[in-house]
Amino acid sequence: MVEPSFAERTVINHREYFTKGDLIISSAINISESEVFTADGRKFSYDYLVIATGHTEPIPKTRTERIDQYKGENTKIKSARSVLIIGGGPTGVELAAEIAVDFPDKKVTIVHKGSRLLEYIGTKASRKTLKWLKSRKIDVKLEQSVDLDSFTNENRTYRTSLGETIEADTHFVCIGKPLGSAWLSETLLKNDLNGDGRIQVDEYLRVKGKNNVFAIGDITDVQEIKQGVFAQGHAKLVAKNLKLLIEGGGKEPKLGTYKAQAPMSIVSLGRKHGVAQFPFMTVVGRFPGMIKSGDLFVGKTRKELGLEPNVKKS
Repeated sequence: MVEPSFAERTVINHREYFTKGDLIISSAINISESEVFTADGRKFSYDYLVIATGHTEPIPKTRTERIDQYKGENTKIKSARSVLIIGGGPTGVELAAEIAVDFPDKKVTIVHKGSRLLEYIGTKASRKTLKWLKSRKIDVKLEQSVDLDSFTNENRTYRTSLGETIEADTHFVCIGKPLGSAWLSETLLKNDLNGDGRIQVDEYLRVKGKNNVFAIGDITDVQEIKQGVFAQGHAKLVAKNLKLLIEGGGKEPKLGTYKAQAPMSIVSLGRKHGVAQFPFMTVVGRFPGMIKSGDLFVGKTRKELGLEPNVKKS
């Protein structure tokens, strides 16, 4: 959103890395013991099933449309004198920091309903992040929400739940997205969802009570921070276990087990700084920035997908 050309490396067509097998562009709406049913009326049989539907987000289907969306959001940022960001989790904090660094003359405000920023990690990381944001003249309002219906185009104002008035030329909503599990509530896995809508899995990341159905990523009830790096760990374990099962010849092999990871996170703060929570320490400044903020792990991720790390695609 701050640098749309960056999306040339981050928006990847599935066929670029998924070179074998069938690729179905549709939504799953139901499953049976042996089949998956899609929204366009088709059905696909399976021996093993992996559910990785994460969170729901209405995004464009094509790469071009997605990049155009980023360009449009970039235009909104560039043309605004002031920006309101709703949500003080990692997405809201990173966006605010990037705008403040690249466009220091713009007034940036974050409104967050929680008592501190980045509530998914420790209080020390929250305090250090707040201090950094304030040093960049970012206004942070905690324990408040924004009524978007209160926006008046004439005065470009928003009203918070505490009655404060915020002037901003544009806004971005950076709050948590719904889990992508609602479609499972009427399937044979409806009793495998916990109260939060997450799929309950065992130590092998199999859906509890199902020998041939696995779940990975944000949709699982694994007690850890929901992050891409951990989802990649889920995927690698399940791929290994599937190979063992398929090659087992009917015998139950010794499957690999997954251990929930300790709370660890790096949040970028502009192009050169960041805040990092490691298991035994919390750091803010250039060191975590060197780890993540320059490339945001894009080159590493592309390489793991078998793609050239730095090649741009027009």
